[in-house]
Amino acid sequence: MNMLPFTRPTLGEEEYGAVQEVLQSGWITSGPRVVELEKNLAVYIGGGVDVRLFSSATAALEAVLIAGKIGPGDEVIVPAMSFVASANVVVRTGATPVFVDVDIKSRNLDAQAIRSAITGKTRAIMPVHFAGMPVEMAPIYELAASHDLLVLEDAAQAIGTCYQGRQIGSFGNPVSFSFHPNKNMTTIEGGAIASADPQLIKQLESIRFHGISRNDKGEMLVEAWGGKMNLPDVNAAIGLAQLKKLDGFNAKRRRLAEYYFRQLPSHPALVLPADTPGHSWHMFCVCLDFESMGMTREDILETFKAQDIMLGMHYPAMHLFGLYRQLGYGRGDFPVAEQIGDQTFTLPLFPAMTTDDVDRVAAVFNALLA
Repeated sequence: MNMLPFTRPTLGEEEYGAVQEVLQSGWITSGPRVVELEKNLAVYIGGGVDVRLFSSATAALEAVLIAGKIGPGDEVIVPAMSFVASANVVVRTGATPVFVDVDIKSRNLDAQAIRSAITGKTRAIMPVHFAGMPVEMAPIYELAASHDLLVLEDAAQAIGTCYQGRQIGSFGNPVSFSFHPNKNMTTIEGGAIASADPQLIKQLESIRFHGISRNDKGEMLVEAWGGKMNLPDVNAAIGLAQLKKLDGFNAKRRRLAEYYFRQLPSHPALVLPADTPGHSWHMFCVCLDFESMGMTREDILETFKAQDIMLGMHYPAMHLFGLYRQLGYGRGDFPVAEQIGDQTFTLPLFPAMTTDDVDRVAAVFNALLA
């Protein structure tokens, strides 16, 4: 029996041919393919936004915080359940991440949790659309406007996700996307920012490449700090091929997720993820109270591995990492994020899977929980 990983990128002849074409062109760093992918992503997202590509979603988030002059003495509200990059970029600028707890099924934060975390030092809110499920953004936009706060959406896992019938990223405020190999579309490594603010877009262009801008004569200017965050054309060429397939990929992910819901057992020890219209199903994450079954996490992983099934674990609660314990956080601060971190398993989900693969995973759960 073939090993079933929790994820696998879907690449084909279109991607291979696109890379070869770029390599043969002689222009392999940032160039015409980057510009083309930025334009195509802007059209896909809609809402009149512009898109700028970066070397990663992490770099894109950092660039927006830098452009907003967020730094030492400032606070940014972040969910306690996300990949650690969401908080690391805040630390990178010298600001302080302020964690809030999340919902057990959606793994997303909500406006009420944010409200209680706002202080006089708060400068920004960073909602994370976990696993492709859209955050309930309308009350967060309203709350942010009433406190004059930047909303920077971390949509690393949510390319193709919709909220209120519109693409995440189309509402105008800055939104970061990831194109890492485990995402719904890939550029191998890479990310992007979508925004309707032309001044921010101009700043991001400078920040992502050494702070360089040009005057009307084409002369190079460096008037502010910039990093090295640009995406090469080789990566963008892969992204162009992947973007054409994205809606199909996401439709397949949804069908597989729906089949998981039908096949997985109902049991008090098993917490299934929430679903909502517009979910792009980057991951299918469950919580399993294995201790109530007299087992350990390692027992669960080994049970699936014995059936040639690899599970992921997304993610540990961020506030329990050593870096953030230094800020005074500890166990008991965010019990839902901690439960997720302690009990989470990520089930296999990628477009090349079949319903037979889902049946394999569900059969192990049914045997464990029988």
